[in-house]
Amino acid sequence: MTFEVRLTRDAQEDLQVLFDFLLHRELTRPGGGDLDLAAKAITALEDGFATLQSSPFSCRKAASNPFLRELIVPFGATGYLALFEITDAQTVTIAAVRHQRETDYH
Repeated sequence: MTFEVRLTRDAQEDLQVLFDFLLHRELTRPGGGDLDLAAKAITALEDGFATLQSSPFSCRKAASNPFLRELIVPFGATGYLALFEITDAQTVTIAAVRHQRETDYH
């Protein structure tokens, strides 16, 4: 079984915020930082999203609803979390993406 993975508008905005944050942080590092880091983070997230096509039920439950789950995407010393719902037998919808050190989804 293969699922189609969709992102809500909020999740797309979350990705843009994460990208912008990393890029700004690296640009302001003394001596310059790793300007490829933001793109590498997005690639790691996209690779993680791809795993949802085949195995969304392998991710941890995020609530009492068994179809609401969290994908953990390792990146560097920490990583990211993607909140998603298995919408139907063919679709996974990513609702939000955050850094693991953030206190909650927005």
